[in-house]
Amino acid sequence: MAHGVKWLSGGVIGKYPMRRVIGRSKIGLHAVSVDERTKLDTWTASKDFFLSGLKFNRNINKMRTVFYLAAALISIQVGMAQSLEKMQWFNEPEQWKIENKSLSMFVTPQSDYWRISHYGFTVDDAPFYYTTYGGEFEVKVKVTGDYQARFDQAGLMLRIDHENYIKAGIEFVDGKFNLSTVVTHKTSDWSVITLEKPVPYVWIKAVRRLDAVEIFYSFDDQTYTLMRNAWLQDHTPVQVGLMAACPDGKGFNVTFENFRVKHLPDQRRLEWLKQNAE
Repeated sequence: MAHGVKWLSGGVIGKYPMRRVIGRSKIGLHAVSVDERTKLDTWTASKDFFLSGLKFNRNINKMRTVFYLAAALISIQVGMAQSLEKMQWFNEPEQWKIENKSLSMFVTPQSDYWRISHYGFTVDDAPFYYTTYGGEFEVKVKVTGDYQARFDQAGLMLRIDHENYIKAGIEFVDGKFNLSTVVTHKTSDWSVITLEKPVPYVWIKAVRRLDAVEIFYSFDDQTYTLMRNAWLQDHTPVQVGLMAACPDGKGFNVTFENFRVKHLPDQRRLEWLKQNAE
């Protein structure tokens, strides 16, 4: 090519015959021979093909990114659902289902958890859907029940064995809703907080630290209030899960949503690490 040419109207540059002026560069007009034009067209076509290839590859990469993100999200959702489905029953009820990461059941009539004190009898036959954890953890769940009869109840249970367990949730007694906790070590005790009016649902949270369990309740999963602090043997695996009972009635429907157990680092080990930091 000849750069810096102001105007060309035929003639010869070097050995190439001039045909026409085809464009203006930043330096000025420039002329291209037939052979150069062919080369230019070929280069342009090659460039367009290359750029279209880059665009196609970018689109493919975007599609791959979207696919991987979607796959990751599905994996997380399936993992959450599977964690609920992998739990097991103690006293499985006749009717229950897992759907949309929630457990629903029709609670077995004439069933409960209680040992000896006050009433003089022992029962250990209510539905309990659980998994097993060692060490320290936090567990919570949202509970919605259609309570009908006296002592209808639903919530969380932490259980070492038939003589050592804690159950906490909402319980229907004498027409009122109560936040209820039963702590059993050989014999059972019972504490309640009576609510002034019915509630559509309640969140129950338990935090196991060292040799104690703190029980909290909430109506919005934001503000939690302590309802009980109870002893539970440490360094012992615990069955933790969803419990419902119907001691006096004919059964009722209850749904557990957003069940979650979160591991907590062992407090004693954290203290040891603090004192023995490198």
